[in-house]
Amino acid sequence: MKSDSLWHYDEFKPVGRDYGSQSEVDVYDASHADFRDIKAESNKVLDTLGIKGGETVIDFGSGTGSFALEAAKRGARVHAVDVSLAMLDQAKAKADQEGVSGIEFHHAGFLTYQHPDGFADAIVTTFAFHHLPDFWKGIALGRICRMLKHGGQFYMHDVVIEESNALENIALFIEKQGKAGGDFLREDAEGHFRDEFSTYDWVIDEMLARAGFHIAHKNSEGGVLGTYLCRKEGESHNADSVKP
Repeated sequence: MKSDSLWHYDEFKPVGRDYGSQSEVDVYDASHADFRDIKAESNKVLDTLGIKGGETVIDFGSGTGSFALEAAKRGARVHAVDVSLAMLDQAKAKADQEGVSGIEFHHAGFLTYQHPDGFADAIVTTFAFHHLPDFWKGIALGRICRMLKHGGQFYMHDVVIEESNALENIALFIEKQGKAGGDFLREDAEGHFRDEFSTYDWVIDEMLARAGFHIAHKNSEGGVLGTYLCRKEGESHNADSVKP
């Protein structure tokens, strides 16, 4: 997919918080620690996927590199992909500080990353997919499917909304974030639902199926946070091409 078409979505343009800003990157780990244990989450995902040494993992929206570092520590070949140079610089610094190798960093996103290393064994994305409008989510899932080997796994955790009691569940989530991290997290959550592109679970379910995925496991927390574990079984209906 060419990145220079004038009508293509610009995934490098900030949506919601500007994670290209150094000030946002500087507080990212600390602010998320108010409601997440990112290291524990990363290792739980790796356990779920059963990642072994020598396997290839792509991390879309790699942020400050927490998941990429834990995957590399297990001997995986990791491609950390992010649209923010500031995030990538922070991740590289963390890898250097911890003496972790085996990570290739890519300034790209779901729509522009070109995988250089055959087929991936697993692809992971956490709290990044909502940056794409729905049409471009479909394009991205088709690309992700074609980057994976047959039987490869795709793990996604993000804000995905159940239709039943959606407005009430969103209000409860915003209240919960405010209690966890004060005005900063409350305003972050409000901005997410106002300005970003989270969608219904039934939309994501259909997109995954049409991209060629089988949903092996799906979970929803509070009707707002969705977790998907998928396996590549077919080929995408989308004609967009990508090198494996």
